[in-house]
Amino acid sequence: MIIDKKKLGIQILSLIGFVLTIKLAMIYYVANYEKYALPSFCSISEFIDCDGAAKTTTAQFWGIPLAYWGMFFYMTVLFLTFVDKLKQVKFLKFLEVFKNPMEYIGFLGTIAFIISMILAGLSIYRINKLCILCVVTYIIDFIIALIATNGMFKNIVECFKTTYFDFVAGAKKYTKTFVVLTILATSLLCYSGITYNFVPHIKKTMDIMKYRKMKKNPYRVNGNTLGNENGTVFVELYSDYVCPLCYIHNIMLHRAVKEFSNIKIVHYNYPFDKDCNPNMTYTMHKGACFMARAALASKEQGNYWGMASLLYENQPKDEKELLKLAEKLNFEHKIY
Repeated sequence: MIIDKKKLGIQILSLIGFVLTIKLAMIYYVANYEKYALPSFCSISEFIDCDGAAKTTTAQFWGIPLAYWGMFFYMTVLFLTFVDKLKQVKFLKFLEVFKNPMEYIGFLGTIAFIISMILAGLSIYRINKLCILCVVTYIIDFIIALIATNGMFKNIVECFKTTYFDFVAGAKKYTKTFVVLTILATSLLCYSGITYNFVPHIKKTMDIMKYRKMKKNPYRVNGNTLGNENGTVFVELYSDYVCPLCYIHNIMLHRAVKEFSNIKIVHYNYPFDKDCNPNMTYTMHKGACFMARAALASKEQGNYWGMASLLYENQPKDEKELLKLAEKLNFEHKIY
């Protein structure tokens, strides 16, 4: 029995990669859905942090976790290493369309490696989190591509050509099957990419970020009351006007009182600024006291919430900028 060392090497690498992606899928699940879980073994520091990387929006593509895409890739490569034997089985004769499996592996491996380099760049320069297990899979992708293309990508162009022409020929021969599979795959990707139901935490994050991108509060109200004065649901909010998350909360609460008639918002100024907050030992949000005083002064002229939205949106640095905001609300300058 002659052992194809080239094919055996790819099979071993694919199995290792498949096991690693299973582990990455587990880390992804625990990091995002197990609130009180301990850090994984590969969360070593602020930068080398598998859990932190798994919690970012870049850990998925088109609504599907990257770990699952990795599993699919390694299973496909494994399938291609066995396809020559499988198509000898009578009821699997349709697999004859896979005429040059090693060239397909070279093509897929190269694409996987290019994607890996893009992901590595995003990890280092965008999210500042590096997943060690991910790096190992990147190396595996590179070696698979290297082996399948006869070292140093010597015949990579030929792999791309062969894959393309064989794909077109197979699609023509089994047109109906190809169309059905294309529709099913497209439907699944459209469902996952539009609904994000496979990654609900990502959907939640993206929904929140929609508010962060709003430069103005589209649900803004004027006056000193937000919601129904006689509402049965009370929301007590402690915030300051420099806090980025409070900016989001402000818009969300304004939207909530527009859509639900039984909510009453009770707001307390809690600036993270030691200039006026005795509970703060140091200033986290410089200028928060200045803006809190402006909001309270606005209440005296009957438009607390109108000023609150303007403060969040404009972040005035001094009295001159504040007076410009006051003009938009027709306030008297002397109140300040």
